[in-house]
Amino acid sequence: MASSPTDTRFFESFDGERIAWREVGEGRPVVLIHGYFSTAEVNWIKYGHAAQIAAAGFRVIMPDLRGHGASTTTHDAGAYTADALTKDGHALVAHLGLSDYDLGGYSLGARTTARMLATGATPARVIFCGMGLEGLTDVHRRSDYFRGVLTNLGTHKRGSPAFMAEAFMKTSGGDPVALLRVLDTFTDTPAEAIAAARQPALVVMGDEDDEVGDGRALAAALPNGRYHPIPGGHMSAVVKPELGASIVQFLSEETAR
Repeated sequence: MASSPTDTRFFESFDGERIAWREVGEGRPVVLIHGYFSTAEVNWIKYGHAAQIAAAGFRVIMPDLRGHGASTTTHDAGAYTADALTKDGHALVAHLGLSDYDLGGYSLGARTTARMLATGATPARVIFCGMGLEGLTDVHRRSDYFRGVLTNLGTHKRGSPAFMAEAFMKTSGGDPVALLRVLDTFTDTPAEAIAAARQPALVVMGDEDDEVGDGRALAAALPNGRYHPIPGGHMSAVVKPELGASIVQFLSEETAR
């Protein structure tokens, strides 16, 4: 089994823009998508989640979202149409020839997962990390918040959520212009589309996370959803080993059935 992530790989997405991804492990494919301002490296590799999942017998596939990391960070508004991230996700699945796979993500990655399901993706199992129901059905509350962060850089009160978000963006090497464009891709997922996702689904969320809606409500809205709290808030739960462990437990339990 490959024990360390591959070098960054690239493919041309639906509109010719270059999208990056990395992999670790061998076995059943699971595509995991990182959150806003983050990257595959920061979200999944740095804190050991990908290694935990790979050690359990999975091929972990981790793209960098458009506007993030090693993927395109063009400033062209035409590259950030509604659901562009969703289309990139479909394009990656097609590029890799995946037919029997699992799919999940953290925060924006979870929102992208929901949009992929609503637009025809057919993973066997689904993982929503750091996401509640309102974070899927009403994306503009969140996008408006980040527009405020990105259009007022350098002015946020030290220690405030906006200050911490800006600091995280800088730490992860984010391009603020590209990231502002990314907000134009955000699209609501209607409640009926969530209710139509019949796959076994895990909702794993920090027990202090109040930024993206109610995780319990999301699990209840999913026909086969289960809720699993882990320690931390929206920004801190992602670094906890419990995140990777909960994903391993879910995938391993469902594999055994």
